[in-house]
Amino acid sequence: MKLKKGDNVKVIKGKDKGKNGKIEKVFPKAKKVLVANINLFKRHLKARSQNQPSEIVTLTKPISEASVAFVCPKCSKVSRIGYKIQKGVKSRICTNCKSEI
Repeated sequence: MKLKKGDNVKVIKGKDKGKNGKIEKVFPKAKKVLVANINLFKRHLKARSQNQPSEIVTLTKPISEASVAFVCPKCSKVSRIGYKIQKGVKSRICTNCKSEI
């Protein structure tokens, strides 16, 4: 998985298409990412005791990595991520502007 925590991404599929956000968590085995304020759902919680009120909570659910596209911080365009190996060090690069991420 080429996306990492802290990357800026743009949603290209689904109900939040066109929105931008920052990756909060990555789930590599499930091939999903958790993006702040994207893919929000409401959950109704029932009161467990008399002191605790019932409430509606808004949750952020993970979204498929295929539904998001990386936004390069230097050229500010949607781009793919490539790899470059220099002196035995592997680094990620933007395929549009060829700059290191």
